[in-house]
Amino acid sequence: MARSLMHTASLAITGPLALYAVFWSLAAIPFFQRHFLYAHKFNTLRWWDINEPERWGFEKNQVAPFYLHTPDGNWIYAWHVLPLPLYHKHEAQIVKGASSEVAPRDITATKSFNLLKSDPNAKLILYCNQNAGDVAQMYRAPSYHSLTDTSSYHVIAIDYRGFGHSTGVPSEQGLIQDAETLVEWATKVAGIPASRIVLFGHSLGTAVATGVAERCTTRGIDFAGIVLVSGFSDLSNLLIGYRISGIFPIMGPLIAWPSAVELLKRAVVDKWPSADRLARIVRRTQHKLRLELIHSYHDWDIPWQHDDVLFQAAANATTAGLTQQAFDKFKEGITQMRPDNLGFIAEVKADPDIVIRQELILHGGHNQIVTSSAVLRAVMRCFDE
Repeated sequence: MARSLMHTASLAITGPLALYAVFWSLAAIPFFQRHFLYAHKFNTLRWWDINEPERWGFEKNQVAPFYLHTPDGNWIYAWHVLPLPLYHKHEAQIVKGASSEVAPRDITATKSFNLLKSDPNAKLILYCNQNAGDVAQMYRAPSYHSLTDTSSYHVIAIDYRGFGHSTGVPSEQGLIQDAETLVEWATKVAGIPASRIVLFGHSLGTAVATGVAERCTTRGIDFAGIVLVSGFSDLSNLLIGYRISGIFPIMGPLIAWPSAVELLKRAVVDKWPSADRLARIVRRTQHKLRLELIHSYHDWDIPWQHDDVLFQAAANATTAGLTQQAFDKFKEGITQMRPDNLGFIAEVKADPDIVIRQELILHGGHNQIVTSSAVLRAVMRCFDE
């Protein structure tokens, strides 16, 4: 009896440790690591047809699904969401157009595209989503509603390669290529200048938006703004402090062995160094930059302190660089409480026309925050409205 109890107790201890070791052994292999990170196979396509956007509360043909073709041969699925006031004005023509039940490969033949391209004042949000799911899952559709229901903003959101109906396999450079393909399409096919485009990223999408923005700044392209919601400084540091549901630390048993932590950090294939990229974006800005960083205090997936790192990297790039102590003192002087006293705002302005703004709000968590008024107002500031 005693031996049986000891055996059971032993299994209770060694079993989870063995599974934990197996998990990290698999995570060190790029194939499995990318599946764990991007979770691109977890979606609801079996139950919901995202070629019928009306399921998510949009009007008939308000959303035009279409495909983009990347230089390396992948098809990237996208939604073009018309602003509701514009849809209301042209409803009769839009409803008579091609049905959204089959995603058109040639969106240029749609009324939606014509309304975007022919408007000399059109404003466009290029939306980079988080990991897992597809273009319509979780709070994504409600977020598009929030951005388009009462504004004049068009939204184009994509499923990265390997996500949803898109082809290919996700990787850091691959996802940035997908976003760059979207930028190229928006500026060259739709004819919208970068000065009327906001790059919008949520969670993983903040790293994607930052990555494509860095590529564009090397070519002297300045966007109307970059809005990063629930961002992280870089993937390695995110993993060190990451807690599942904000409770279970995935690195927990390894924290006591710094050498093991460093070994795992080196094994990370896709680095996503957003803080470093933001610093380079700021330094290369030639005309205008509006950078908005927004986070929720109650984000149990990515701690809000990651926004502190992003803000410091961007703000420090406007100067010769401050020490940590000097920057902390500097930030204390520019930080003020939000009007509702639930969070704070810090803002830096620099030449030529750079505004870097960090806002911490209390509510919204990691996902629901994208539907908040604070996020819509960040976009409005980028468009100087």
